[in-house]
Amino acid sequence: MLNSINIKDFMSVNPLTFSPSTHIMDAIHEMLIRKVTGGTVLDVEGRVVGVISELDLLSQLEQIAYYQEGDACIGDLMHTKVDVLPVETTLFEAARTLIQHKRRRMPVVKDGQFVGQISCRSVLQAFKDSMLVHDKNED
Repeated sequence: MLNSINIKDFMSVNPLTFSPSTHIMDAIHEMLIRKVTGGTVLDVEGRVVGVISELDLLSQLEQIAYYQEGDACIGDLMHTKVDVLPVETTLFEAARTLIQHKRRRMPVVKDGQFVGQISCRSVLQAFKDSMLVHDKNED
């Protein structure tokens, strides 16, 4: 079932993204407004160059608050070793990769370009939807 469903049908095509030059206060604002826990960092050509999370930003709060030094940009804090999934990946493969790499979400790429994001929630939604269709077909 999940082995025949492609991630492109369930990935988010408009997730939160940043550039390396995004100021950390702008990133915090966007994460809070959009109610997400992280974002993908893209270069000007749309290639994935990093990821940033709430925890990465939290780690800088002491320095910002205590020293009033909030000039850092996302490029200063992002993780640059990023696992990505090709758009042709099945949901089953995506689920396995998310579990193996202990990730809640992963960028999806096509020909090296960022095209979206797949998350644990998206995989669970796909499973639920496919089970509902299966149950209806049983009746």
